[in-house]
Amino acid sequence: MTGRTGFDNEQYIREQTSEILERVAQFKNKLYLEFGGKLLYDYHASRVLPGYAPNVKMRLLQELKDKADILLCIYAGDIERKKIRADFGITYDSDALKLIDDLRGWGINVLGVVITRFDNQPAATLFKNKLERRNIRVYTHRFTKGYPTDVEMIVSEEGYGANDYVETEKPLVIVTGPGPGSGKLATCLSQLYHDDKRGMKSGYAKFETFPIWNLSLKHPVNVAYEAATADIRDFNLIDPFHLEAYDQRAVNYNRDVEVFPVLKRILEKITGDESIYKSPTDMGVNRAGFAITDDETTREAAKQELIRRYFRYRCEYAMGFTDKETVQRVELFIKDFDLELGYRNVVEPARKAAEEAERMDKGNEGIYCGAAIALRDGTIVTGDNSPRMHAASSLVIHAIKHLAEIPDKIKLLPAHVTDAVRNLKTEVLNEKTLSLDLVEALIALSISATTNSAAQLAMEKLGELKGCEVHMTHIPTPGDEAGLRRLGVNLTTDPNFSTNNLFIS
Repeated sequence: MTGRTGFDNEQYIREQTSEILERVAQFKNKLYLEFGGKLLYDYHASRVLPGYAPNVKMRLLQELKDKADILLCIYAGDIERKKIRADFGITYDSDALKLIDDLRGWGINVLGVVITRFDNQPAATLFKNKLERRNIRVYTHRFTKGYPTDVEMIVSEEGYGANDYVETEKPLVIVTGPGPGSGKLATCLSQLYHDDKRGMKSGYAKFETFPIWNLSLKHPVNVAYEAATADIRDFNLIDPFHLEAYDQRAVNYNRDVEVFPVLKRILEKITGDESIYKSPTDMGVNRAGFAITDDETTREAAKQELIRRYFRYRCEYAMGFTDKETVQRVELFIKDFDLELGYRNVVEPARKAAEEAERMDKGNEGIYCGAAIALRDGTIVTGDNSPRMHAASSLVIHAIKHLAEIPDKIKLLPAHVTDAVRNLKTEVLNEKTLSLDLVEALIALSISATTNSAAQLAMEKLGELKGCEVHMTHIPTPGDEAGLRRLGVNLTTDPNFSTNNLFIS
């Protein structure tokens, strides 16, 4: 399947732009569009829809930017708990700052930031101060009184009326934010309430890539979405309201279906008119399913993602970040498709590399780590740990040597370079470990490249590792994880620790 694509970005942009503008036209003055999922760097979508550009939504925004304002929502509780965005390894508040910077880089400005369910939490207050002192407008919304059942209270001056109102100018307002539960829906509805009080009728719609409503309920792409949200217990189902209204099967997810009756009542209470929406699927404007060009390819990619998620949750369980039920849910998905972990073709080679390292006994004090990467041409390269370097470092060095066609006997990292780095670690930084993690190995490689043409040639191949599949037999150290993330590989690991030490970094 290497190199095959199953998604047409240009068709997607055409379809999606047309659908959004058509929905804006339905509401003459203003449409608040809840923008779910990741706005930038949507690597989940690019993994399950091969060919999907991780930043295609930004191209979509550029098509719409003359007609759209952007609001960014973040839940105060996520700031307080320092919730992490796993693919970047940064907290949600840092992700919000990064998103503002990234949008500016695309020529798009954020109108303001809404901190939702704000209750003067210290970390949230600090975040608010930080933004305001950088001249970014910040609005705070408290928990909505009466939510979710007391519609009379919700749609009142004590409910939505107690929230800050955000003045907007353009006909389309895109409301986005990091992660689920950021308060995007409540922000949209609060704005609708304030608009109505000012004599302006406005509307609401939802843009969520997954689940894809016009694929089957058990299509691997939709099941992969369930796996991605297993930790928050989301699940897909056939939209019963859509089935009743149109006699048409459409896939949605539990939270949208559960909240729809209340949401419909709130919309009707705010506007005083009967809602145009008969189902939660009606509210959506997602056209991703119409841009899939190769269903077989997307099915295969989504099955691979199921296995990746399973490995990830097993590691998170080992580290105490998630519970056993989350792991078991994804394990059931894998069994539903009769998949074995070896279906991911880098798993067994990595384990064999660890076994070979143990057999050779390289002096690793009983910890033998293996790693494997599947290159774009299908070649699988392995690496293992040694007293000189971590398994991830060994793997990347072997991989770029293979790509550059450099013979094994030529050394990319001469002893005087690695010794200099190791001396810095032990003599200056007072670290105990001598072996080089991936970040350190890449720094050493760049130093070597100044005098070693083979090292320079190998470094030029690092970009070819992006998107490649990697498996390791042990959870990577922070330096290995950071290096692999920056190289853009799709990493899975067995739930084993690479050291017996409790404190790693």
